[in-house]
Amino acid sequence: MSERILEVRHLIKNFGKNEVLKDIDFSVSKGDVICVIGASGSGKSTLLRCINMLELPSGGEILFHDADIASGKMPVPMYRARVGMVFQSFNLFANMTALKNCMVGLRRVLKKDKLTARREAIEYLDKVGMSPYINARPRQLSGGQQQRVAIARALAMEPEILLFDEPTSALDPQMVGEVLAVMRKLAAEGLTMIIVTHEMAFARDVSSHVVYMQDGVIWEEGPPEQIFQHPQRQETREFLSRFIKG
Repeated sequence: MSERILEVRHLIKNFGKNEVLKDIDFSVSKGDVICVIGASGSGKSTLLRCINMLELPSGGEILFHDADIASGKMPVPMYRARVGMVFQSFNLFANMTALKNCMVGLRRVLKKDKLTARREAIEYLDKVGMSPYINARPRQLSGGQQQRVAIARALAMEPEILLFDEPTSALDPQMVGEVLAVMRKLAAEGLTMIIVTHEMAFARDVSSHVVYMQDGVIWEEGPPEQIFQHPQRQETREFLSRFIKG
């Protein structure tokens, strides 16, 4: 039995009178690759933002190694070092090189010395195929290259879980493949990931568990073979029929 890292219990998130997440429950164990699918507006990204504490839950618990993160017992910056996030819009620092983007968390959060931070940042940039571009600033890179730098920056913190919020949605089609290839490699290496994605073939082939969300609730979840080949809910079948023909 794999070690349970994260557990979401009865999670609720309201924006005013709009209830975006309604009683969400699921858990993440070491080595899981969980793909969260569903139509736009179903609450997928809000779920990730709550898990990363970018949004404060309106109710429920988020337990990281059995400690409730919302209680404030663990400083949020340190928690985010353990549960990293890659955004659809890259969120790189425009005035920093790729190398410095990857070093900043190592220096400021993990308090590593400059030489160690530089060495480790270069290692992770090399891991995603971006070591030739360490001195480039974001504006000099393609969208796919920027996203790979963002992944390297997150990996450099050596997180226990890495969250991906639609990491390919802002990319031109020809750049999607290079980012998905990096993510496939990370999955094969056993990195624990929660991925919000519209890339159905990726979710089918790479995930260990698929969560289908609709209207702020989890309508169906299970192994990819079940969700993609034998979905139990009509809503799941209708959603997947838009992507999978024949």
